[in-house]
This record gives sequence, structure tokens and C-alpha cells, in this order.
Amino acid sequence: MSKNYAKVRRYYDSSLWSVAMVHAAVGKWITAEEYKKITGTKYENSQNNK
Repeated sequence: MSKNYAKVRRYYDSSLWSVAMVHAAVGKWITAEEYKKITGTKYENSQNNK
């Protein structure tokens, strides 16, 4: 578990952070797997979607 997972989860669950904000935290604060645990959707790298 990443050091900041609980913090990001709390922010998202409290509606302080949007899905986009959680997405931006991947690689910096949380992992792609943790993104899925938090949001319920698979992490898609926006650079691969272009």
C-alpha cells in the first residue's frame, strides 16, 4: 500500500477530489492498482489514448 493511499481514498470518498484528481495522483502518490480500488475503474494512461 502506498504511503498516501489512505489520504487519497479519504479525499475521494469525501468528495474533496474528483476522479481526474485521483487519476493525476497515479505514479506520484498512488499506484494504478490503488486507483482501481479507489474509483472502481481501471486506470488508463491518457498518453496511450491519443
